[in-house]
Amino acid sequence: MGLKITRVDMGMENIPPRILRVLQKRLPGVPNPTRRPRVPYHAPMRVPASFPLLRPALGLLLTLAVIPAMDGAASARQETFELGPDDRWEVEGDGRLDTAANQVLQARKALALGEPQRARALASAYLDKFAGGEVRPEMLLVRGDALVEMGDEYKALFDYEAITRKYSGSRAFVTALEREYQIAVAYADGLKRKFLGTIRILDASDDAQELLIRIQERLPGSRLAEDAGMRLADFYFDNSQMRLAADAYDLFVQNYPRSERIEKARERLIQAYLASYHGPRYDDKGLRDAKRRLELLRVTQPSLAQRIGSDALLVRIDESVARKFLTTAKWYLSIDDPVSAELYLRRVVELHPATVAALDALRLAPSVLARMPARIAAEAPDYRAMAEALLGAEAPKQTGVEARPEIPLPATKSLAPEIPVEATANPEAGG
Repeated sequence: MGLKITRVDMGMENIPPRILRVLQKRLPGVPNPTRRPRVPYHAPMRVPASFPLLRPALGLLLTLAVIPAMDGAASARQETFELGPDDRWEVEGDGRLDTAANQVLQARKALALGEPQRARALASAYLDKFAGGEVRPEMLLVRGDALVEMGDEYKALFDYEAITRKYSGSRAFVTALEREYQIAVAYADGLKRKFLGTIRILDASDDAQELLIRIQERLPGSRLAEDAGMRLADFYFDNSQMRLAADAYDLFVQNYPRSERIEKARERLIQAYLASYHGPRYDDKGLRDAKRRLELLRVTQPSLAQRIGSDALLVRIDESVARKFLTTAKWYLSIDDPVSAELYLRRVVELHPATVAALDALRLAPSVLARMPARIAAEAPDYRAMAEALLGAEAPKQTGVEARPEIPLPATKSLAPEIPVEATANPEAGG
């Protein structure tokens, strides 16, 4: 409770005249502001003989009548003043009572008048005094807005987070999420955080990502969550984080299939998949995912597929995959593994025959076959015929492709003739 002062006015003008005359007789010095002229009596008044006996009873009745009249007169002039949140004395009971709603109104009024410091002070005073007030979410929102006006949006996030975590059922919940979205967009657009409350040099991109993700988790299915999902995906796309961008756009397509930005999400999803492929020496998962999405798009939305050039993109994907196989074949050839190299050459010419990489594979095939064993080379496809069909007269000659003759092992081996050993006489033997 705030500081209160009560003023009581003991005015006598509200006391009936007859009671006032009795008080004047019994209490000397009581003024008579309503003195009336005496009325002349033209007829004599007869007093009963028993009147002296009734005089004490009449005095008691008059006393009982005076007490409530005095209380009524005093209470009618009693006023109670209380020190309001704006440091002004306010009359209790005139519609400006120090209520929680009035404190919120005063804080918002100060904020609207361009006094964020005063609005913050009023909100902080209430929040420090009432830990569980009914308008605590609104006061947190006012203080957060005041901090934003003062240029300290990062501190304001603490008040907004307190609303979203503890008061999810309040009216300020959605408004707090909207404020967080505005701050997240500013951070995503490059706004820096203040260093020790001075200059903005701290990167806030991680804070932007965290806020945009939390908004989608706390208000799923809403327009605000849809905006946050698209802004997060665009943030990843603009910063060349294509794997994360592809995941974000894919999640947007799944969660908001009827969104007015669904075509943009699908187009950006394919672009992110393609951009996530870094060359033939790296994983081609992005190419395979992009091809799958393009084939699905040609069935579900042929107009959109035609507008983004799906045919040209599929040719590009086919060429990139074939080039990756050819690069792998050359690598196996560099480590003296012609068998594995021929296997990848076969994939190139069989799975992607209409690519430039297939022509390069046919030109490389003779040198690969020449380094293979004859038995395995005999089982390889007829690369010479394929090359003549595709390259015509420019087909390379498969020199050295013929099987190298192997010297068979002899079935029998002729032994050298035995050389007779001449006998010599033993001198010790008897003749």
